[in-house]
Amino acid sequence: MEAPHSAHFFRAERDFWWNLDHIEVWARRVGLESVRSVLDVGSGVGHWGRLLSHVLAPDATVVGVDREARWVEEAKANAAEAGLADRFSYRRATAEELPFEDETFDLVTCQTVLIHVADPRAVIDEMIRVTKPGGLLVASEPNNRALTLMVTSVSEEDSLDERLDLVRFYVTCEQGKIALGHGNSSLGDLVPGYFNEAGLEDIQTCQSDKVSLMVPPYASPDQQALKEAYLADAEEGGGWGWTKEEGRRYFEAGGGEPGEFDGMWDRRLEEARRLAAAIEAGTYHAAGGDVLYLISARKP
Repeated sequence: MEAPHSAHFFRAERDFWWNLDHIEVWARRVGLESVRSVLDVGSGVGHWGRLLSHVLAPDATVVGVDREARWVEEAKANAAEAGLADRFSYRRATAEELPFEDETFDLVTCQTVLIHVADPRAVIDEMIRVTKPGGLLVASEPNNRALTLMVTSVSEEDSLDERLDLVRFYVTCEQGKIALGHGNSSLGDLVPGYFNEAGLEDIQTCQSDKVSLMVPPYASPDQQALKEAYLADAEEGGGWGWTKEEGRRYFEAGGGEPGEFDGMWDRRLEEARRLAAAIEAGTYHAAGGDVLYLISARKP
């Protein structure tokens, strides 16, 4: 049975993508105190909306939409567990066809959704349609390509050829995902420009100040969650949330030579296993830089 979309990305480490005090500063900067109605597009199991609940007005309501029935039900349960069921509701819908009237919400937002759609500009236009005049559009989207250049205690001795092999493999697969209409995993770099093209105003962009820090003995809750994720990646096939066959399709669609794929995939799996072994031995460490943007703009 095929797993529902994004299942790999709803693990425990997602709860630690943001520092709350950073979100509080950002909320004051963009004027979130005036928001009373929110649409969370591609809400998944509700991580982003629940985080925003800490900086929204107590009477603000949040509607989340996701194409996957399982995530809708889990988001409802999570909201109830967090004491938010009276203000948070969830329903099935796609980002490309939002089931709401024009100019309905004060804030329309998404987190790591535009990186998964075939036509992000069309989704942005649809989000704008349901935003009230003067309302906010907010997208949290990454540059995942940058992760291939980060250095860890496991990779610090890698040769130039080994580093370039990783970058070439990932970027080729990323280009293949785009070619197949499965999204651009590093779209965050482009979203401010897309907002500008769509006629939005007061465009502001910042980055999450949270990193994926790992320092032995990995005692904090966020490091424990990362430890579990890294060990699972080594067991499941190397990370990025792809099966081997998905990786093969992306690699070939991105222009990679079919005969090179198995060797490059096996090297990725070996890298993941080296990392996991170092964690188990208590020797792995990394600052864990991530590039996750928070882009906001207003509808004229």
